[in-house]
Formats: sequence, C-alpha cells, structure tokens
Amino acid sequence: MIEMTTVKNVFLIGFSILILNWVGRAVNWVWFKPKRLEKYLKKQGFSGNSYRILMGDMRESNQMDQVAHSLPLPLTADFVPRMMPFIHHTVLNHGKKCFTWYGPYPNVIVMDPETLREIMSRHELFSKPKIGSHTHVFLSGLINHDGPQWSKYRSILNPAFRIDNLKSILPALNSSCKEMLEEWEKLASAERTVELDSWTYCHDLTRNMLARASFGDSYKDGTKSFEIQQEQIDLGLRALRSVYIPGSKYLPTKFNKRLRETERDIRAIFKDMIETKEKEIKRGRANDKNSDLLCSMLDSNAKQIKQHGPDSGLSLDDLIDDCKAFYLAGQHATSSLFVWTLVALSQHQDWQNKARDEISQAFGNNEPDFEGLSHLKVVSILHEVLRLYSPAYFTSRITEQEVKLQRFSLPEGVVITIPMLLVHHDPDLWGDDVKQFKPERFINGVASATKGRLSFLPFSSGPRTCIGQNFSILQAKLFVAMILQRFSVELSPPYTHAPFPAITTVPQHGAHLIIRKV
Repeated sequence: MIEMTTVKNVFLIGFSILILNWVGRAVNWVWFKPKRLEKYLKKQGFSGNSYRILMGDMRESNQMDQVAHSLPLPLTADFVPRMMPFIHHTVLNHGKKCFTWYGPYPNVIVMDPETLREIMSRHELFSKPKIGSHTHVFLSGLINHDGPQWSKYRSILNPAFRIDNLKSILPALNSSCKEMLEEWEKLASAERTVELDSWTYCHDLTRNMLARASFGDSYKDGTKSFEIQQEQIDLGLRALRSVYIPGSKYLPTKFNKRLRETERDIRAIFKDMIETKEKEIKRGRANDKNSDLLCSMLDSNAKQIKQHGPDSGLSLDDLIDDCKAFYLAGQHATSSLFVWTLVALSQHQDWQNKARDEISQAFGNNEPDFEGLSHLKVVSILHEVLRLYSPAYFTSRITEQEVKLQRFSLPEGVVITIPMLLVHHDPDLWGDDVKQFKPERFINGVASATKGRLSFLPFSSGPRTCIGQNFSILQAKLFVAMILQRFSVELSPPYTHAPFPAITTVPQHGAHLIIRKV
C-alpha cells in the first residue's frame, strides 16, 4: 500500500513538473520573449507599437484591411494604403526604421537598399519564416528550403529554366494565347468591339500556359489541380489572418479537415502525372525530353542520381512539392503581371501605340519568335508595371540567431518584412514622379533606373532570385505582342480601380476593358 502511494506521489510530482514546464514555456512565448525582443529592437533605434499580449497588432491590422478594401479608388490615387494599410500606416507614423507585431512575433520593416542587399545576399542567415500551422500552403519545394538542401533543389531545377529550354516551350505558350485571342475575335466579330473582364481571361490563360509548359500533352490533367490549389490558398490566407496557436493544426476542426483533403487531392494529381511522365520517358514515348518543364526536371534529376547516387536526387514527394510551388508562384504572379499590363496600356494609349509599332516592325503579322521577343524594348513597359503593381507585394525572412548588419543588429526570432510595394513607391528612391507610369525609367535597363541601388525586386534578389523570372517575362512579352498585333485595349466605363492583396496583387472587382480589332 505504501509502495502504491509512493508511485502515485511520484507520478503526481512528475505530472505537476510537466504542467509547470508547459505553463512556463507558454508564458514565455506569449509575454516574456516578445517583451525582451521589443526592448532589444528599441535599443537598436526601431519604433513601433508596444506589444499587446498574444494579438500584437493583428486586430488593428485586420480592421484597417476591412476599411481599406471596402472602397474603390480614383485611377490617379495612391493605392499603396489600400494594399498594405497597416504597414503603410506604421511607416508614416514611426518612420522607415519600424516594426509591427504578428501575434507575439515582431516584424521588422526593411526598406533601405543597403540593408536589403545585405539580407538578400546573405540568404544562409535569413531563412523563410515557418510561423503558423499552415505554412505548407505557401511554402513547398524550392521555396521551403534553406542551406545545402536549397542548393541541391536549385541545381536540379535550374536546367528547366535555361534559355534553350524556354525556347522549346514557346510553341506551347503560343498555342494557349492563340486559343484566347480566337475567342476574343469571335466575341468581337460583329461590331469589331467587345467589352469583357480581362482579369478572368488573364487568369485562365496563365493557367493554360503554365499547364502546357509544365506537362506538355498532358496539360489538361494539369489544369485539374488549379481549382483545388485555389481553395487551399483561400484557406491558407484565412489562417494567416488569425492568431497562431502552436499545435492547432492537429485539432479535428472542419477547417483543418478540409485543408488536409485539398493537400491529399492535389498531391495525388501531381503524383499520377509525374509517374505517367516517367513511364513515357522510359518507353521512349517522350520524343523530346526537354519538350516541357516536367520532362526537363525529371531528366535533370535522373542525371543527378546517376552521377552521385540516389540520395543526391529528389524523391517523388520532393518532385510533387516542386510542382506545387511552381504552380502556385507561376500562375498568380504571371496573371497579375498580365492584367495590370493591360490596365496600364489602356490608361496610356501613347505607350500602347509605341509598343504596337515596335511589335509590328519586329513581326508584322507573323507569330512572334523567341529571338524577336528577346529584343523587344516593350520590356521597359513590363518593368514599370512590375514596379507599380508588384505581383509579390512583400516577402519575409526570419533570424535563426543574432545577426549583426552594417546599420543595426537583430536578435534571434525576429521576422523581417520586406514590403516590395512600398520600396517601389518610395519617392526617396524613385523621385517625385514615383506614382506615375513612366516606362522610360527602364529604357536603359534596371541598373540605370535604380542607380545601382537595390530598389527593384519584383522577383526578389540575390542568390534566391525567383527561378521562374525569365519564364514569366517571356510569357508576358508573348502575351503583349500577340494581343497588340490584333487588338487595341481601353478601359471600360464599369472599370473599378481596386488593387487588392490576395496571394499577389489582383484587381478586386475585375478589370473590365473594351477590346477593338485593329
């Protein structure tokens, strides 16, 4: 009996210690650690709101989002406060050396080009933050990795995005554009004019182009995953606007159940496509191994494994993660670039005419070819659209240890928020005409436009520059060339100017344009 009592007491003591340890860690997470980080940042000259337990600035940020997104804007208005209301408000009130709170996590805002260059070039010290229970929605494959693992992924995936491979997939991109334009011609056939929501077409076109470029003849199977992935993204964005509670993803909620279902479904689709493509290659049914991005990726991975052994390559799960990541980044960033280019050309007819003249001289009525596209000066228009309407309007990093930079130090556990949209609209970096659409800024290239400063980063910068940058620009050049060969565009009376922060910068109420045959 005494032994039983002793065992019981030992158990109770152990359980009590476990509970006290858990409570201590929880209190440290929600209060003591944030207050220590706040004190550190203020000593470094940063300014921001005092930490509020658990919520931080999230309630105020969500309220400002709701107000900002409820109202459209005049075409000439500054839309940055509508896109990033709380960060814009914080910078105005606390200066550019400031911080905000995402729950108990401090977010240091970085806009200074010198500091940006340090952070972007020293990527081994600044990893992608994995805060929240649903980061897998936005971070997978190459995007999710750091250090040697990232280098391994990048080296295997690089061949798929080299110039020779991009040349080989241009016909696939061309076919997708032709299908959309033929539909426009049918709609405009009677009166040579049609009014339509260009955002819907840009969105669908990007999906079609991406599926064809990625999977070749199997592209129709690839399009099935887009709807599932979009639902997954919508769920992930909902989670980001809520306070993160560690372990919450394991709760049997309807939200978590649906998120797991979408993950399972999308992985099953990509798994089937990868395995089918591998079988085709082995049987010799894939005539050109570089005919699509997936073939190129599988070929590069096979060579890596053959030369350096099985552990050096990507597993099936790794390949699925990369397909997810490429689909996520590729469709959203490029469709955003497409639609804002059309809006900008509709607003600025002089630049539309200049672009059409250049395209006419380069191709006449012939289909655009790779060499001709690579020399188009219309790229200056695309760069200015990327500056004004940067698809990726912010990115984040996190410090895994204390880091000393030239201008200040940061402790371990601080999120660094880089608001590309604010950097691109900073008059101190771009001049008093920063809000104006002026493609001539880029006529002599990005380096000349930025005066050598790191102030233009729509595709990030440094070693981790977006691997699909050239692919996206090629798509956009082809898109503009083929449209302007056949049509002129102008804003429709129902057009409502409302840039909106979804996963990229999108038109909240669509982009209604008048399309005329030329």
